[in-house]
Amino acid sequence: MSLLVVGLSHRSAPVSVLERAALSLDAQIKLLQDTVAAEPAAEAAVLATCNRIELYADVDKFHAGVAELSTLLAQHSGVGLDEITPYLYVHYEDRAVHHLFSVACGLDSMVVGEGQILGQIKDALARAQELHTAGRLLNDLFQQSLRVGKRAHSETGIDRAGQSLVTFGLEQFTAGTDVGSWARGKRAVVIGAGSMSSLAAATLARAGVGEIVIANRTPDRAERLAQILTEQGETDVLARAVPMESVPAELTRADIAVSCTGATGLVLTAETVAAAVEGRVPEGALPTETDTRTDVRPVLPPTSIGSDDDCPLDLPAAQGGGFSVLGEAAVAGMDAATLEQHAAWVDNATVDRRASRRTPERETARTPAADAELIAALVAAVAVTGRITELRRPEPVVEVPRPAPALALLDLAMPRDIDAATHRLAGVRLVDIESLAEVSADAPMAADVDMVRRIVSDEVAAFGAAQRAAHITPTVVALRAMAADVVASEIARLEGRLPGLDDKHRGEITQTVRRVVDKLLHAPTVRVKQLAAEPGGAGYADALRTLFDLDQETVAAVSRAEGRADAPYEDSDTYAGSARYVGGDKNVEANAENRGRS
Repeated sequence: MSLLVVGLSHRSAPVSVLERAALSLDAQIKLLQDTVAAEPAAEAAVLATCNRIELYADVDKFHAGVAELSTLLAQHSGVGLDEITPYLYVHYEDRAVHHLFSVACGLDSMVVGEGQILGQIKDALARAQELHTAGRLLNDLFQQSLRVGKRAHSETGIDRAGQSLVTFGLEQFTAGTDVGSWARGKRAVVIGAGSMSSLAAATLARAGVGEIVIANRTPDRAERLAQILTEQGETDVLARAVPMESVPAELTRADIAVSCTGATGLVLTAETVAAAVEGRVPEGALPTETDTRTDVRPVLPPTSIGSDDDCPLDLPAAQGGGFSVLGEAAVAGMDAATLEQHAAWVDNATVDRRASRRTPERETARTPAADAELIAALVAAVAVTGRITELRRPEPVVEVPRPAPALALLDLAMPRDIDAATHRLAGVRLVDIESLAEVSADAPMAADVDMVRRIVSDEVAAFGAAQRAAHITPTVVALRAMAADVVASEIARLEGRLPGLDDKHRGEITQTVRRVVDKLLHAPTVRVKQLAAEPGGAGYADALRTLFDLDQETVAAVSRAEGRADAPYEDSDTYAGSARYVGGDKNVEANAENRGRS
């Protein structure tokens, strides 16, 4: 069996794809169950965070395993296989171990060095253990990754290379000042009571906010989190729980809002946020009443409007007064079918140019054929991407001076909780996963990162050696068991030939025979373990079975006993992470080697 990981993350896929592929807890459970039920996989674990979805499995065939795991990820994420495949990455054997260890150390995080991932790995292991989908390999792998991550944080300054995602997100609001100075005395609303929301609430409390309001769909969890914040004794923050229905009202008096829920739809719409900041910014800074739609786009001049006769679209409603071909914002968000309708109309209709808008340059560049060609290109783009992006603005738009934000919104959910259109509201600043990815992409790498990489490399080599040594352990145990049977058989035969042998002499003879056998086996078994731990040493187990004519079923029985390794995570820095023995097998092995050295 071999370790395989198939996944996608912020490094391989755009945020829009990650949003759609996000797995609920129920989906993760079903994915685990279906994976171990599939033919190539014997064990499975899912690591699903806000910016990664990874499926780990112990498979017996590489190509079949990749195909099966990719298909299962697509099925349970709801993203088509053809669409998700270009964003998937695959790691196998040592590369898979290296990847998880790097993830555990924060090297693969959006913000390098963040420690939140360790808790998420621990949760992934606990879930797999609870569902009995993790066997010896994945238990060893995930527990070792937790120890590697803790070692990286304790032995290096990786924490200086990047902060937790929550802290890093809050720093985007501070304009270079300290988070504590910026947050002190502010009112905060935290939506959600899971691990990330709890971390956000604790971070805000330590930063010195005056009040934290917790809202969650399960009131008990919100109340428990509020109680913990109040009773922890480290801060004087006032924390209270409110129902989700109270969030719009609480936002009207909040300075900061952090949201991280498992909801599949929006938790905060642009209208809700606009209402929350109304009256809190200078007069005239907010959009007018006619512009409070959820997309909150600026009104563009009617630079290229065709005759409205027989047009399948309501052009004035599309952009508050006109449809602009070059102003791409005018058609941003329209679906492919709508754009196709309009493209067909432009292609056949007579376009009425407005003389007041004509210039010599536009006279040559703006023709009905050019309009049709541009819109056809937009339709082709929509066919691939699903909708037209709003990032490009070919027509210059005059920027309206914006006041300092009255409400800072931090969206740490995947899929997103807060309507992306809120970033165009005056008085609002939105930071979400996508913007954090852009900001952190060019973050400087500390020298400590190189130290962590060396730790990861060393630990990968040690893990591989331990796994290879563990692979031969059942064979060694079976060999010693066979030797013990031979000794017992010969002692019984001796008693049959010498019935008058007293207990003292019988004990001496038995001890001598066992000592001879143990000494003969000691050096070969110790040496074969050392050789098996080296790269390419997997064949020594087969050689040992062949040389001593060991029964394959006996070896398999030992392996099955050894594979029952679904105990909870052992939070100990002293755990060796090497091969483990089960019950009497461990004692047989240890006692035999001790006798061999005596």
